[in-house]
Formats: sequence, structure tokens, C-alpha cells
Amino acid sequence: MGEKIIDLGELIDPVEFYGPANANFNSLTGKFPELKIVARGGTLKLLGSDERIARFEERLGELLRYYKRYGHLSPQVVDQIFDTPTHLRTTSGAVAEKSGKHPPNGEQNEEGSGAEDVIVYGNNGNIVRARTPNQRKLVELYDKNDLLFAVGPAGSGKTYTAIALAVRALKNREVKRIILTRPAVEAGEKLGFLPGDMKEKLDPYLQPLYDALNDMIPPKKLQDYMTEGIVQIAPLAYMRGRTLDNAFVILDEAQNTILSQIKMFLTRMGRNAKFIVTGDITQIDLPNKGDSGLMPAVEMLRKIKGIAVVEFDRKDIVRHELVGHIVQAFEKHSIH
Repeated sequence: MGEKIIDLGELIDPVEFYGPANANFNSLTGKFPELKIVARGGTLKLLGSDERIARFEERLGELLRYYKRYGHLSPQVVDQIFDTPTHLRTTSGAVAEKSGKHPPNGEQNEEGSGAEDVIVYGNNGNIVRARTPNQRKLVELYDKNDLLFAVGPAGSGKTYTAIALAVRALKNREVKRIILTRPAVEAGEKLGFLPGDMKEKLDPYLQPLYDALNDMIPPKKLQDYMTEGIVQIAPLAYMRGRTLDNAFVILDEAQNTILSQIKMFLTRMGRNAKFIVTGDITQIDLPNKGDSGLMPAVEMLRKIKGIAVVEFDRKDIVRHELVGHIVQAFEKHSIH
């Protein structure tokens, strides 16, 4: 019987390691039922065979490298790292694509600082990173394609990652403007009963886009950009008849568009333009859910060179840990 004491304080903030209500720690200990793992503040005491202790330390190292690179831990991350066979894991602890292809650029540098994962440096020292395998895939495919579809559940970072890429492109002068749009489809309340003029009626639909931009661009500069038309946020109907040159354009909540609307949007693409379409087919607010044009458009276009599709899943959810459980429960009962 071997014994090992690990001082977490030298490696990671214990609060981050244990997680809310000890969720990370409970998931971790569940992977090693043959070990007795005792947590006392910032230390872990391991009791068991030397072989099992060594295996635990190896996997713990991968977990800590993941934290250093991505800046967060969750039970889902623990599952990814501890349940994935070694040949499918990369040295940073992230899970490689199941297709057997090489992981995205930077993944193989075990000692890397993670700087290559940074998409953009935001406000107040906020660093916006690609934090999950599919977010990294979206960033990688962006360099090779002018049109991307990012489809997946709430909280998986589709829109946030897309907006971060747009802000980076603007800062690097790859484009001259950012255009963010959403369909103004009612999700419970009726537009006509909301107070204010048309802009005030529509702003609630566009607020998540404002929120993301406010994380990445200083408020004064963002206001100037919007006044000058460098950053534009508008409902989808306002896109008709436009040609969007030298622009990074994002259509969010595309599950709430019909096929003709998606066609109208995509055919706005002008010279030197990048388009990203995001959506969640489990949150269709159209009166007839079968009218959604998102997935038909994806299937029609996915094999065209210059177009790529990234399908996010529950493992990409980076909001509160309960969001993943909520999404899973609703999927189980087929409630959209």
C-alpha cells in the first residue's frame, strides 16, 4: 500500500480544482474507485497501490495542463480527459478528433503557454480563448473557409467564438467592418406589445450580440465604431438588397430563419467577406418548426469548397455546469 500527498496550492487554485459543490473532485474520484483520495483544503492524500497512484498523477498532470491552456475545469472536462483512450488524447489533455486527423495547430506543444489559443484580448485583461475542441476547430477552419456553419446547443460558445474571430479580424485590418444580425422571431412575447419604437422593440433580440462585443471592445471605442458604421447590429430583414464587401458577417439564431431567408443572407456575400452562421436546432421559435431552413442549408452546402460545418455538442458547453444537464434532460424528453 502506497501513500502520496499532493499540494494543490502549488499547482492550481483549490477552489477551481474542486469546482462548485465539489463537482470536479467528485467526478475525478469516481474515476479511481480503487484509490482512497482524501481532500484536506489545498492537499490531496492518496492511498493505494503505487501503480494506481502513478496513473492518477499522470492523468492529474493532463488535467492541470488543460486548465493552464483553457482556464477552466468542469466534470465534462474530467470525463473527456479520463475516459478518452490515450491514442485519442493530445498532450495538452484536449481530445483529438475521432477521425484520427492531427489535432489543431498548437495542440502538440505540451509545454506551450496556450498563447496560440488566444483569439483576442478583450477588456479589463479578459482573454478570449478557444476553450473546447469544437471551438478550436471553428478557429482553425476559419483560416481555410469564407463561410462557416456553427451548429449546436445553448452555451457551447458558437456565437461568442464567432464574434471573437470577427473582432480579431477587425483589429488585424483583415476586414473593414463587422455586421451582426439575427432574425427578429418572437420567443414568447409579441413585438407589437413591446414598448418603444422599432429599434427599441428589436434591441432585446440583439442584446446577446451587444454583450459579447462589450467583453471585447472598450465601450467608448465600440460606441464610436457603431456611430461610424464599422460595427453594425441589425435584424436580418435589414440585410435584403445589400452587398457586403470587406466585412465579417455573422448570422446568429439561424434556426429561426426559413430557407429563403438564409439564401437571401448568404447571397449578400461580397468581395473579401467572411460569413459565419450559428444556430441551435433544438431552439426553433418559428410557428412551424419544420420551416427552419438551417439544416437544409447545411446539408446542401457542406460539400462545397470554401464552406465548412462545425457541429458543437454538450461537451462544448461552457456556461454553468447545470446547463449541460438541462440540455441533456430536454433532449431525453424530446422537448425543444
